[in-house]
Amino acid sequence: MNSFGRAVRRWLAGPAVGLLALATAGCVQPFNLGAPTTRALQSGAAGSLDGSSSFELAGTYSQSSKAWTIDLKQLRGEGRHVTVSSADASLEAVVVGDKAYFRGQQFLSQHMGTDPLSRSLVRAAGSAWWKGDAGTLPAMPDFTDGTRMEAAFLGPVVTQRFDHLSEGGVAAVNLSGPRADVFIAADPPYRLLRVHLKQGAAIDGVIDADLRYSNFGTAFSIAAPTDVIDFSNLTTLPPIYTVVAVDTTRCASPCVVGAMLKNLGGMNGAKAPSTVTFNMTDSASGQALGSCSSVVAPDVGYNATTTVACTISAASANSAIVTATPDNPGRG
Repeated sequence: MNSFGRAVRRWLAGPAVGLLALATAGCVQPFNLGAPTTRALQSGAAGSLDGSSSFELAGTYSQSSKAWTIDLKQLRGEGRHVTVSSADASLEAVVVGDKAYFRGQQFLSQHMGTDPLSRSLVRAAGSAWWKGDAGTLPAMPDFTDGTRMEAAFLGPVVTQRFDHLSEGGVAAVNLSGPRADVFIAADPPYRLLRVHLKQGAAIDGVIDADLRYSNFGTAFSIAAPTDVIDFSNLTTLPPIYTVVAVDTTRCASPCVVGAMLKNLGGMNGAKAPSTVTFNMTDSASGQALGSCSSVVAPDVGYNATTTVACTISAASANSAIVTATPDNPGRG
């Protein structure tokens, strides 16, 4: 064999030895041989949402210039349990069929009016569950529906693939595109692990989303709560007494004052009885002259009236003003 032939033989042998050494060191096959196909990863990710009986999604996102934390437990065909919270409010929701139930006094307060009745309703509701519209919850179908997730983040929009990663302690592959990094388990059944939106990407009205998926196939306990407030039926609320009139005709020495009250709520569920506080002030100086309070008992039903009275330790109400202020503790 001439010198040129020997040189070619050495050149061919060199890369083969190098590739063998690379494949042996760390047990990684050359050219990513043996790794799952991109198509298999995409199908597995979509199937983990559409085919699993349940899953949990948890993470953060921003919407309407506010940062939120979300934890969603989805039980396919049976219901959802969702908790979302921001720096100044939190909302817990249970959705069963076409019915939705909520609780979260701060969130309710932010979405009710500023008039006295609305404020009374917020306080009466307390931390109780109330019926509401499921449309209040963030709609995130591109993150919870496998077919839509695949269309939004996978398929033709994938521009890069990164193998041999770890996500939450699980071997993972990142299929990356202009909208998001999608992390998928590297082993069958190739479940979806994480979706992290790229900066500037807006999907389902949210931005900066970083969501992790877990608990596939877990039998979550999701059921409609009991003892629920229905704001369209105020009889389901605790008592909400308002003052109809103040009576000072018996204010002499001692000064007996009274008030007629009307209940705009129901009769059950209050953490404590309602009370009415009477305050007497001098009409000229505004100086406090005395006060007393009375418990409303027994409660009366929706739209019914009742009276309360108590005695103020003051000589006369001839030159004074008497006011009555109800306190309705509402639900615990």
